[in-house]
Amino acid sequence: MVVDESANMHHYHNNNSLELTECAMPIGRTVKTALLRAQSEARVIVGLSAAINTLSKSPEGSLFCLMAVPKDGDSATHMHEVLLEAFCYENDIYVIKVDDATKLSRILGQESIESCCLIQKTWAGEQNEEQLNKAENQLVDFCEAHWDAPQHPIVQLPAV
Repeated sequence: MVVDESANMHHYHNNNSLELTECAMPIGRTVKTALLRAQSEARVIVGLSAAINTLSKSPEGSLFCLMAVPKDGDSATHMHEVLLEAFCYENDIYVIKVDDATKLSRILGQESIESCCLIQKTWAGEQNEEQLNKAENQLVDFCEAHWDAPQHPIVQLPAV
């Protein structure tokens, strides 16, 4: 299932009822907005090895793991990605599957093609509480709506 630019988005409300509402911004653009904001705040970890290294040290600091759909034939990378995805679910890190590693890399301004990245949490206040911006809140709603789905949607990133 691929979620395209015109997709509706599910929102959870405080009473845990699920209702369809028109998203203010298509989910692919929401991902891009969240990535660019996190990158400007130095909260993005780019690359499979860097993501694994960061998660092994402090998984509680990560909010999202974005993973591009794997290319056929690279079984070693695929195995690492499957294990990374399982680790993220085990540690309550939202996994967002995106349609293309090239688009993901271009959004992040990378010269090499990277198949995944992490968005770290923002902490603020006296209690060191987690803070989410508007795009991150929309992505949390999207992820929560699909958390228990047998097959997670693939988000179509906008062309860059």
